[in-house]
Amino acid sequence: MHRVIAAALVCSAMFLMASCADDDKTPEQPYEYTGVPLIIMDTDIGSSTDDLFTMMVLYGYQNQQRSKLLGVVVDREGEDCAACADVMNTYYGYGDIPVGLIRDGIKSPKVWIDYKALPTLTNSNGELMFQRSIADYSTLPDGWQLYRQLLAAQPDHSVSILSIGFVTCLVQLLQSCSDEYSSLNGVELVRRKVKCLYMMGGVFGDAVEPVEFNFAQGVSFAQTFFELWPADVDIIMSPGEVGDGIVYQPEQVIADIDWTDRHPIKQVYLNYNCDTGQKMWDPLTVMNAVEGNSLFTLSTRGTVTVGDKGETFLTPSPTGNVRYHLPQDAVWSADMLERIRTFNKAR
Repeated sequence: MHRVIAAALVCSAMFLMASCADDDKTPEQPYEYTGVPLIIMDTDIGSSTDDLFTMMVLYGYQNQQRSKLLGVVVDREGEDCAACADVMNTYYGYGDIPVGLIRDGIKSPKVWIDYKALPTLTNSNGELMFQRSIADYSTLPDGWQLYRQLLAAQPDHSVSILSIGFVTCLVQLLQSCSDEYSSLNGVELVRRKVKCLYMMGGVFGDAVEPVEFNFAQGVSFAQTFFELWPADVDIIMSPGEVGDGIVYQPEQVIADIDWTDRHPIKQVYLNYNCDTGQKMWDPLTVMNAVEGNSLFTLSTRGTVTVGDKGETFLTPSPTGNVRYHLPQDAVWSADMLERIRTFNKAR
């Protein structure tokens, strides 16, 4: 096990025994952050293409100065996954955005569309098709470490986290102790700095699928996450059935990028089989984070637990910190798709 992960696990045990001290914590002052949404994206990039579209929408909002992307946490193991994130950041002009990588997460999770070789694609002359900004991915911080660095530097209650993959890095963040970035342990750092977590995940109500993929791939991580996440920090979940009606057909994706072939999303669709029933689940998280709740219909509040197979159970409570998107009609789904397409058509 990597030394930094081992240290985090030791710290986690100390935390659970209430011996992770933060005696130098100063009393929290009332504060309301009113700036543009500050966003950390947590993604299992390298498997489903809706992660790519989520990043693309994020860059679009940033170009409009409607949000600020602080960093990208890659929660699918492998430097090739981090390289995909680097390609996206660099292509869209944000190569300076830091990237963190998980090194002790879910082992060999299912891959739906295996486009991890995207960074190695070449032009006809043999040169790499896409530039990158990171020279050595082995030097990247672990995802939980990047979380601590970024969160500690932000105003209180200001950061929106987009969790569109596994919750592995978030669990390791919650289990972490004080370090050079903050005297607070992970739970208190989240409580102090995070405004809301927007999560693609969950199965509620009359959904067809019995369990949610992201949770089922790492059930123990999901259970630990909901046990440790601060009860006074909001979570808005977007279940799979909400995005099921948002179908961006591969031929439509390719046609919408008609001005060039040298485009990372287009190349994924040209080189890999993307006709897999891919829906636009993940982008709903960033739309909610930036546009607000008015685009969505939310459930009543409650608390969530995860079963041993990855099932999600919501217990209604007026003081609960979890709400979730409710499925909408075909008109709403068509509108969401057009919003995504508008960003994708932008040169």
